[in-house]
Amino acid sequence: VPQHVWRINLDTPEETHQNLSFGAADRWWEQTDLTKLILASNKLQCLSEDVKLLPALTVLDVHDNQLTSLPSALGQLENLQKLDVSHNKLKTIPEELMQLSHLRSLLLHHNELSHLPDGFGQLVNLEELDLSNNHLTDIPTSFALLINLVRLNLACNQLKNLPADISAMKSLRQLDCNKNYLETVPSKLATMASLEQLYLRKNKLRSLPEFPSCKLLKELHAGENQIEILNAENLKHLNSLSVLELRDNKIKSVPDEIALLQKLERLDLANNDISRLPYTLGNLPQLKFLALEGNPLRTIRRDLLQKGTQELLKYLRSKMQDGVTSPNEEPPVTAMTLPSESRINMHAITSLKLLEYSEKQAAVIPDEMFNAVRSNPVATVNFSKNQLNEIPPRIVELKDSVCDVNLGFNKISSISLELCMLHKLTHLDIRNNFLTSLPEEMEALTRLQIINLSFNRFKVFPNVLYHIVALETILLSNNQVGSIDPLQLKKMDKLGTLDLQNNDLLQVPPELGNCETLRTLLLEGNPFRTPRAAILAKGTAAVLEYLRSRIPT
Repeated sequence: VPQHVWRINLDTPEETHQNLSFGAADRWWEQTDLTKLILASNKLQCLSEDVKLLPALTVLDVHDNQLTSLPSALGQLENLQKLDVSHNKLKTIPEELMQLSHLRSLLLHHNELSHLPDGFGQLVNLEELDLSNNHLTDIPTSFALLINLVRLNLACNQLKNLPADISAMKSLRQLDCNKNYLETVPSKLATMASLEQLYLRKNKLRSLPEFPSCKLLKELHAGENQIEILNAENLKHLNSLSVLELRDNKIKSVPDEIALLQKLERLDLANNDISRLPYTLGNLPQLKFLALEGNPLRTIRRDLLQKGTQELLKYLRSKMQDGVTSPNEEPPVTAMTLPSESRINMHAITSLKLLEYSEKQAAVIPDEMFNAVRSNPVATVNFSKNQLNEIPPRIVELKDSVCDVNLGFNKISSISLELCMLHKLTHLDIRNNFLTSLPEEMEALTRLQIINLSFNRFKVFPNVLYHIVALETILLSNNQVGSIDPLQLKKMDKLGTLDLQNNDLLQVPPELGNCETLRTLLLEGNPFRTPRAAILAKGTAAVLEYLRSRIPT
């Protein structure tokens, strides 16, 4: 560092020795002391003790150099608030650094530190401390005194344990301990009431701590460990949790209490040993992402896993019949039995608002099923996997309450007018039937958001769908649809997902690119030549952009 940088506060500028008239900008005698010095990304191997000649410094940034040590004079910069010495070759930190009582941000990541001074706790105003990517094997107990620390990054070190005193950091919101050798986490960690994000990935943990006080914890990342058991106690206090990441562990089962995590948005359980899932997962209202691949799940077919989170949750909800929350329990036997030996499950009707008569290979739904409903408001109807030739006419009796109807895997060839009267319907699953068209009367289903028409016999895109403006998802894969009307689709401003895979589209109209609400557009398996497979593989945004570029001007 040139010497005049250190002396910038002391030396009068050259011009003063000449008899010049000074403009307002050059009134050197009015200049204030230097407060920020940035020397980042150079080739400095040492810093001069002359740094003490700059006592007004609040920011000193020397990251990305080749420093092997720091001058003890740093301890005299009593106004320093931010010190960045990351990406150097530091092996130690001078004790004098502990005198910087106003320091708020200390960045030491990517160095070669193997231990820290014991006096670390003197930096009482520290709010951000990054020690990641060093060679630390332990943490000074005085860390407990850093009661203003908000973010602490200890990732990529060689820590075998964390001191229990760390729990005294009452302001800590983010703690990152990824990539260490932690076998346990101190139980006291669970008392850290401010903690919002906890990263414990790539350690050697066999279990998770319980979190009785972590009411604000929003993210818990503990993938790539050796966790075998997930207890109700680990979960039940985490009212604010939105991300739970436990992939690549050895978890065998998921407790029903997971349904208590009402704010959960992302749940990653991929690559564990889970053989069964609690169906109560389907009740998590905010869940947008659920990863389960790489588990020996007995109750869920692999093709269902590939259909994405919403289909999976819908399946789990559909299984919550009989009050069966997990697949291992037998449904309770009720007194009333049907000729077909099927139990009418009054609990499902009254508590779960579910009318279920599926996988019975039945040609008709017995009247007893509808009779049992009486005045109970039924929200969900599941008559899938039977031999129905028509939609049961008595379904109209449920019109004031039913919002989810599953008639998939039957032999239905037309939609009845009774179905068109279910004015509260939001989800309709009628996949794997013999449908060739939809009646215009379906336009009355003004609340319909999701319709699944996959594996039917449509040759044209059903015109009535263009007029159901609430539709968010149209699944029409594996039909024989030959064309679509992009101008009509553009008017559907809620439409986010359109699946037209494996149809007979000979061309994709460029104007489809203007349907900018589409988040997922699936076109694979059609005979058109453009867009080519390479463009389709880039995803929806790229396909829409390509189509827009082809619109004739």
